[in-house]
Amino acid sequence: MNRILLVGLGPLGQFVANDAYRRGVARVVAAVDIDPALAGKTLADVVPEFGLGAGGVEQPARSAGPPSIQKSIDDVQNWGEIDCAVVTTSSDLARCAPTFRELLLRGVSIVSTCEELLYPWLRHRALADELHALAIEHGARIMGTGVNPGFMMDALPVAATAVCKSVRAVKCWRIQDATTRRIPFQKKIGATLDDAGFAARVKDGSLRHVGLGESLHFISHYLGLGVVKWDETIAPVKAERDMTCGLGAIARGCAAGVRQTAHGWNAAGEEVITMEFQAAIGQREPHDRVVIEGEPRIDLRIEGGVHGDVATSAITLNAIDSLLAAAPGLHTMATVPAVRCGAPR
Repeated sequence: MNRILLVGLGPLGQFVANDAYRRGVARVVAAVDIDPALAGKTLADVVPEFGLGAGGVEQPARSAGPPSIQKSIDDVQNWGEIDCAVVTTSSDLARCAPTFRELLLRGVSIVSTCEELLYPWLRHRALADELHALAIEHGARIMGTGVNPGFMMDALPVAATAVCKSVRAVKCWRIQDATTRRIPFQKKIGATLDDAGFAARVKDGSLRHVGLGESLHFISHYLGLGVVKWDETIAPVKAERDMTCGLGAIARGCAAGVRQTAHGWNAAGEEVITMEFQAAIGQREPHDRVVIEGEPRIDLRIEGGVHGDVATSAITLNAIDSLLAAAPGLHTMATVPAVRCGAPR
């Protein structure tokens, strides 16, 4: 069983801690969060379900007890017990970089839900090269993953082409009902905002699905589609009636969520990648879909869609074995052994 350092105890980090224990696929042996309110607490104080198995039944202790939450990586003492770090702190690679550097310098491999780490060469080529060199120097590995980006609109379509003789274009849709998603996700998609509030947050960069461009360039790179020009659009999905969500009331005509598209063209001016991400409170007919225009043509559709919070936690934990089996360096979901659901250990 992999022993992990968990960095970041927001809603997603707590989900991962709970899943690690309930599934029996990893053991959290150290935890870090900068929130002063967590100082002096243990993981069990923050994640009440920690230590409970399936059905909420208390399980025999798998360690000396739940780890104490440290305020910084420097405060972690038990480095010899740590096989891998799981970092769930930010979507922004530049903000995560100091944490990544500290861990790689200690020779600790990293699986992170940082969206920009999925394909960091798009926006942070110099930083990506630095992290790659640092990982190799210290015998560590680092990779970004998640449900999206990380699988539904990038790794999945690339994997689907394994049975193709040729690929001309790729189209992806992820249409989600955000009603049951975490409040931070509902905030990220702009739920409850009026037009002015939505536009202001789009302008300052705080309202967007982070990673759509990374997914597009991941596909282009690994399938050789040669994207030389791309664009991205963001617009509100407006509520057709008064609604409520975890953030509060949504007035008719205000934003229930976001619709984001990305398009990529090759040097001949052909659109070779088309992507649509839509997440909204009360979204009708949620689904995930991937179409490969090739020989043969492939059309995959998942009715109801894959629940983001459940799947992000699952793939983060599932990716640890694959990353640790890879050579040192900066990896993507296309350069490690196939990520899969493992049995409890």
